[in-house]
Amino acid sequence: MLDVKQLDEELLNGYLEQLDKSIIAKMLDLYMQQSRLYLDEISAAVTEDSQDKWQDRCHKMKGAAGSIGLKQLHAKLVVAEKFTEGQNQKRQLLTEILALNDSAVAAFKSWLEQL
Repeated sequence: MLDVKQLDEELLNGYLEQLDKSIIAKMLDLYMQQSRLYLDEISAAVTEDSQDKWQDRCHKMKGAAGSIGLKQLHAKLVVAEKFTEGQNQKRQLLTEILALNDSAVAAFKSWLEQL
């Protein structure tokens, strides 16, 4: 069953009106590649205890997630971008972001398969 709360279906249906399914699948593939980099960079920002890098990397990933309609992940990254707690709290938030990213990508793939 598709978890519609994960996805911005209005945005995705708009893409579907304009683009071929194969193009949308490529968008997801590109997001998956880029998000791995962002997640590694966010993790490094935690390790370095760099608030500036944390905010910058969360901001970039937030934009990427929003652009392909990963609604819940985008909302989590809106919060994360402004998060100023310590390393342990950021590690916990990063764990939540990682899990949400995995479930959002799975929801997107499921949505694509139903087309």
